[in-house]
Amino acid sequence: MKAINVGIIGVSGYTGLELVKMLVSHPTFNLLYCANTEGATTVAELHPSLMGVCDLNVEKVDIDRAASTCELIFLALPHKTAMQTAKGLLERGVKVVDLSADYRLNAENYEAFYCEHEDLDNLSHAIYSIPELHGNIAQGARLIANPGCHVTASLMALAPFLDHIDLSSPIFIDSKTGVSGAGKSPSSTVHYVSVNDNINCYNIIKHRHATEIEQHASSLCSHDVKVTFVPSLVPMTRGMLACVYATLKTECDPLPLMHTFYEGKPFVRVRNAPPHTKMTSGTNFADVYATRHGNALVAMCAIDNLMRGASSQALVNANIMMGLDESLGIPKISYVP
Repeated sequence: MKAINVGIIGVSGYTGLELVKMLVSHPTFNLLYCANTEGATTVAELHPSLMGVCDLNVEKVDIDRAASTCELIFLALPHKTAMQTAKGLLERGVKVVDLSADYRLNAENYEAFYCEHEDLDNLSHAIYSIPELHGNIAQGARLIANPGCHVTASLMALAPFLDHIDLSSPIFIDSKTGVSGAGKSPSSTVHYVSVNDNINCYNIIKHRHATEIEQHASSLCSHDVKVTFVPSLVPMTRGMLACVYATLKTECDPLPLMHTFYEGKPFVRVRNAPPHTKMTSGTNFADVYATRHGNALVAMCAIDNLMRGASSQALVNANIMMGLDESLGIPKISYVP
């Protein structure tokens, strides 16, 4: 198959790094363009672990240059900046996979938690895709809104049971994340002395990802879904474990139901015991498990927050977008021990 030229805008951060690591060995995508807000460096200077692996120049963002070079661009940018960049790329006929929150929510929900949306035209046709839950909806898309880590893990634990739980009863989600989820920029909350030997909850109940979970869970089952979402920061570099607690309204055996729901999905592994985050580290796997105590359901999903929660899921979506096998270039061997 003819090579497809691709680029990354926002290559400086952790998700940009993970995209580079996968794209340099992708059999069809040809990484040709890397950019950030400053330029005047190389990928290997930004990410010394890639010395001798990828020595591409990193340019200052230039939408015309990106459009003339690439058929597809991955945006690993903060919200608001991403939509401003995506709009210009889409106007020039470039396909976009956006890793920010800018196209994940409807306008009302987005503006309640982020800022005024500046690209409503493209928001109307953006495709939100967790492939195991939405199928090949990304195929042929121009713009993919790549789901984030908390939402991916939460929905993958919850989705198999949406027809079996009492939606009028409380649904609680406890989601624990590694520190890399806070991004590369230093701050007091992710300083070593703040994180080491410590676990802390943040933005409980009012976290903006709760609305994203509710919007897309509701869309999956065509009923109104409300959740109480509690995220926690734990002292590990990467990884995420989302635990969902709900009330069953129908008699079911949760684990066989989960096996049936995810049958034939190569990047979902249904475990016979609670999953460990380390088993998914560095991969696109989502390891899921579920059990019950009477009518009380416990369902969980472990992922790598930087991979399945961002970059590897973005690449799977890009593969589907371009009509390729979804597994091309996707890591399957975890970082253990």
